[in-house]
Amino acid sequence: MAEITFRSVLLLSAVFRVVLIFYGEWQDAQMAVRYTDIDYFVFSDAAALMVSGKSPYDRSTYRYSPLLAFFLMPNSFLHQSWGKFLFSASDLLVGLLIHRILKLRGVPEKLSTYSAMVWLFNPFTFTIGTRGNCEPIVCSMILWILICLMKDNLIQAAFWYGLVVHLRIYPIIYALPIIILLDPLYFQHGKKPALGKWSFRTSESSLDSSNAQITGFWNFFRSLITWRRVMFGILSGTTFLILTGLSFYLYGWDFLHEALLYHLTRTDPRHNFSIYFYHIYLHYEHEFSILEKLISFLPQFIVQLILILRFAPDLPFCLFLQTVAFVAFNKVITAQYFVWFFCLLPLILPWNNMRLKWRGLACISVWIGAQTHWLMWGYLLEFRGKNVFLQLWMASLLFMAANTFVMINVIRSHVFCPLFKPSSSKSVKDD
Repeated sequence: MAEITFRSVLLLSAVFRVVLIFYGEWQDAQMAVRYTDIDYFVFSDAAALMVSGKSPYDRSTYRYSPLLAFFLMPNSFLHQSWGKFLFSASDLLVGLLIHRILKLRGVPEKLSTYSAMVWLFNPFTFTIGTRGNCEPIVCSMILWILICLMKDNLIQAAFWYGLVVHLRIYPIIYALPIIILLDPLYFQHGKKPALGKWSFRTSESSLDSSNAQITGFWNFFRSLITWRRVMFGILSGTTFLILTGLSFYLYGWDFLHEALLYHLTRTDPRHNFSIYFYHIYLHYEHEFSILEKLISFLPQFIVQLILILRFAPDLPFCLFLQTVAFVAFNKVITAQYFVWFFCLLPLILPWNNMRLKWRGLACISVWIGAQTHWLMWGYLLEFRGKNVFLQLWMASLLFMAANTFVMINVIRSHVFCPLFKPSSSKSVKDD
């Protein structure tokens, strides 16, 4: 049997995505239910407005950076599917970067290829780009930031981090673990940081590695102000402020409200996976009190803080858990949010001891089953007009429990492996 190579996997993935894009064009023209994501029409309309010299925010429900509309301007004069090809190319780039990160960490070629296939052939992910959703661009930037950190390219990492937070505000949750990781314990003057290799992983699970985590957290407070941390903060913050300031100069308060403030204060009365949707639906006409807003935000904040303090040295694993928890506890959850953690999942698979048979299948079945159960009630509400709001809310609670169940099992079966090995120098000095 011929050996599967990553190049052949990537080529097959590219052909598959091109076929899906052309199929989507056919379905849009022939069927009542469109293949193309509704957001893609919003992006395209905003891009067309920019081509004509108008503001992209003249298109209602366009709530993104003007950079996204700028990237899709060729939709108006080249081809309407330009954006789909751009997003699908970013989707393939994510697979390439996953493979690159795993190889840098010494993961064997075969295991690296199979791990990348979890992204490249995941139905959730290969339909995102081909349907015209922009999330693969954000995912590729996050993975590139990881590579820059691994190669000690601080300036690039800071620039891309400022850019990705400007594009999509949610990666701001990664700031603290990155800052913790920029520790003199790992970064010495004139030396490249030593990566924690796959072959050097410990036999203990992530729950049994508290000493390393406590030490890393203690080092963070002991040497809070370091050259690298200050430079990363200044460079990423400056990039974010320049892009945001330029956008505000061009498009004023429309940009600030739609692209930033809306996402911070968003309360969506339409049904979605969040456990908060039913309360928001019942009280949407009334102003929410500070206490109500705090109650919905506090669990998310506490869980994020615990995960960061516990797992920050193992950065890919920490980012994965943060993203799953952020989505699960968010006030609004849509299916496209799942892509945010699917791009990080392959990075932790080589360090996971969970067998696919039984525990692995149990986690997959529970997660997909809870989601399918929710979609059943969503279908009855959306397409059949049934009054099943209470049942849908209970399905949201079940989906939240499923996410928690999967997270606990992933943590229990993960082998703790810090991204960097401590420097051999005994006297750690600020670089």
